[in-house]
Amino acid sequence: MGDVMAIILDTGFFVALRNADDELHDRSKQLMKRVLRAEFGRAFTTDYIIDEAITTALVRTRRHDLALDIGKYIMDSPRIRKLWTEKEVFELAWQKFRLLKGRSLSFTDCTTLAQMERLEIDYLLSFDSGFDGLVRLVR
Repeated sequence: MGDVMAIILDTGFFVALRNADDELHDRSKQLMKRVLRAEFGRAFTTDYIIDEAITTALVRTRRHDLALDIGKYIMDSPRIRKLWTEKEVFELAWQKFRLLKGRSLSFTDCTTLAQMERLEIDYLLSFDSGFDGLVRLVR
């Protein structure tokens, strides 16, 4: 990306945005309005985040319809660009996963960090405290 501002939208954001019962639902709606106004630049998410959002919604709520809604919302959105994990990103994520063992970061989180580093993405919209101090967070 370089000099073009951009943001990655993370798992918990999507789950809260599409689940009216989530405690962060209203905050997510406010943030999505800002994302759609391009206040943080281009909006991205990753294949791993899509996977994690669908799975998280299904496990937390036991509602297949909500999990399907989240997947459809992300996949059908022309405003959210999708990043697909390539071998070099996977390998960088694996390095990060090994090095950041003291943090509560999943492998998916490490693929997000790897994508951000590789593409020089400025912001991460995430409610996950494991990212604190590693990237510029939007909450």
